[in-house]
Amino acid sequence: MNNGVINTKLGDIEYSSIGKGIPIVFVHGGHSNCNETLCIKGFDLEKFQLIIPSRPGYGKTPLNGNRTPKQAADLTIELANHLSIDNVIIYGISAGGLTAIELASNYPDRVSKMILASAISKEWLDKQGKIYKTSKKMFNPRMEKIVWGMVRFFSRIFPNMIEKSFYPKFSNNPSHKLKKDDVTELISTIRHYNSKTGFLNNIDQNIDDEVISKIKCPTLIIHSENDSSVPFEHALHANKMIKNSEIAKLNNEWGHLFWIGTDSIESITKTIEFIKRNSSTHKTYKQ
Repeated sequence: MNNGVINTKLGDIEYSSIGKGIPIVFVHGGHSNCNETLCIKGFDLEKFQLIIPSRPGYGKTPLNGNRTPKQAADLTIELANHLSIDNVIIYGISAGGLTAIELASNYPDRVSKMILASAISKEWLDKQGKIYKTSKKMFNPRMEKIVWGMVRFFSRIFPNMIEKSFYPKFSNNPSHKLKKDDVTELISTIRHYNSKTGFLNNIDQNIDDEVISKIKCPTLIIHSENDSSVPFEHALHANKMIKNSEIAKLNNEWGHLFWIGTDSIESITKTIEFIKRNSSTHKTYKQ
């Protein structure tokens, strides 16, 4: 795996890259960074180059002036330029959805396809609501280090306690005894989480409908009806606004985290089949 921080005219950006073949840029969700591994599950590294930038405010990518989804998209294109990649598939996850949308909308010649996975497609949290106000307190730059430090500590000692705490945040399904492999995968995922300045910036973001309605590339919207983090209405909104789009509606166990669980095979397969469809028309690139 290649990783590092590059300096561009729009600021520094951290990224990781693994594999070779068709380049896919993963626009990670909230609390994550370029060390994300769950979303790349199931991809053949002999066929795909998987590129994960840390979005502004996460990892080693400073927030600085890149506060909007449009600015984050512009910075991502600077990374593609640095890697000499002229055409990519965009895979937008959760809170990274708005940045993915800006990429597909503003760079139609650079984006051949888009996947919106459990992704937000409009304003996310009610600023008068409990979740928004709680997030402001828990994930400010001073508190988030303590919060995630405690999560990592207890995940080593009491993994089942962490699972019971996090599961309702991702799924509307009733809490129950989960498989050991699922718990292990969840713990492995959240251990690299840090909110830094990125998450609070994300929950204040929004996007104009005219931006999303300009998207012309084929788009797969894959979302669970059991998602307790990003309501399914975001998938319906994206499908309504993007003409060349299709919805894969999931009825899975883990809701928002459809990469976990035995039923994750179906959702991952659907995503990869969409990516491979007419992939022979994908432009060439340099590594």
